[in-house]
Amino acid sequence: METRPAPEISYDAALAAFEWLIELGATDPVGDAPVNRYDLVTPEPAPAPPPQAETRAPRPAPVLAPVETVDPVAVARGLAARAATLDDLREAILGFDHCPLKRGARNTVFCDGNPKARVMLIGEAPGKDEDAQGKPFVGRAGQLLDRMLAAVGLDRAAPDPGTAVYITNVMPWRPPGNREPEPAEIAMMGPFLARHVELVDPDLIVLMGNTACAAALNSRGITRLRGSWTQAFGRPALPTLHPANLLRTPINKRLVWADLLELRAKLNAL
Repeated sequence: METRPAPEISYDAALAAFEWLIELGATDPVGDAPVNRYDLVTPEPAPAPPPQAETRAPRPAPVLAPVETVDPVAVARGLAARAATLDDLREAILGFDHCPLKRGARNTVFCDGNPKARVMLIGEAPGKDEDAQGKPFVGRAGQLLDRMLAAVGLDRAAPDPGTAVYITNVMPWRPPGNREPEPAEIAMMGPFLARHVELVDPDLIVLMGNTACAAALNSRGITRLRGSWTQAFGRPALPTLHPANLLRTPINKRLVWADLLELRAKLNAL
């Protein structure tokens, strides 16, 4: 585009134009020299960027070895399968370090009674007294259990397999605060319990409480299950209330008494 020079005007014309601007309010000059707005403005070149420091290539991220995950149920299954005797099974449980309950327990509670007994009782988990002594059912609930068994001619200390009982728990370690064992804890100890039943080889099993039913029957709801024979580990099994339940609710003793009479009748029929 061709730039034309501004036309020359006379003094009087310039003065008249200046007075007209003042009347319009343009009283504050912005520069000492007049500006021709028709001139093209040449943009100033952009400043050159500052020199960049020498950059190094980023270090490659370290390659982490994959974290090996352990399936505690598979470990327990392998250990239990290699146990040829009850002593082997006890040692296998003592060497099993994947159950968090073990770290807070004083003792591993394995069993009590006659391993040749026709009846195997399976409870839930040790309490305070059991954890201290390392035997199942030695506290108030255990003392009540002994009296109830004696009423139908059974005794954990009897040398005769026909009148003896063998006792164990689903969990060999006491849960903190006597809480119920969690499903994952029951599952990881399941292979040990199944092998325990195989080695003892009882004629009848008594499942005491919800945890025992969850481990042996994969079912809960002891008030619904109790009193009816079922199958657990390939053997006849009778669910019943845990003795601790009877200490809290004495009226339920009549229910367990009926279950013990059913157990006695089944033993007599075999």
